[in-house]
Amino acid sequence: MASVVSQIVDACIFRFTGSSVEYLLLRRATEEHLYPGIWQWVTGTLLEGEKSLDAARREVREETALVAKRLWIVPHLTMFYEAVNDNVHLSPLFAMQVENGVDPVLSPEHQEYRWLPYAEARRRLVWPGQREGLDMVERFIVMGEEGAVLLETQA
Repeated sequence: MASVVSQIVDACIFRFTGSSVEYLLLRRATEEHLYPGIWQWVTGTLLEGEKSLDAARREVREETALVAKRLWIVPHLTMFYEAVNDNVHLSPLFAMQVENGVDPVLSPEHQEYRWLPYAEARRRLVWPGQREGLDMVERFIVMGEEGAVLLETQA
């Protein structure tokens, strides 16, 4: 029977530019053995004993050198099945607003980045769960639904 695990975190980074919003997508390096060349947001694996929120902050720093100005716990889980270990993964999603005008410094895991409007970011994301997560961030966090205030946490 498959095991359910939660060892991976996702972080959707965005910034406001005047009256619009841009989402940061990273392109995986072609040398990466897992999904080379795909566009994604920050994802990463928890270290032993690490909390998901701390892992998200760390992964964002390691992969982009960016620091969150504001941070939300998004009511969304990215789910996927990994056949090699017969695991069902549940990955919590965090939304991070960064300062406008600051660009990422990429780790070797990624070869390119783009700040994109919502529709273009959604089109480039490969996985349906990530598209659904982006929808949630756009609708719930960026557009400022009432419940978003309750999910903001210390950056």
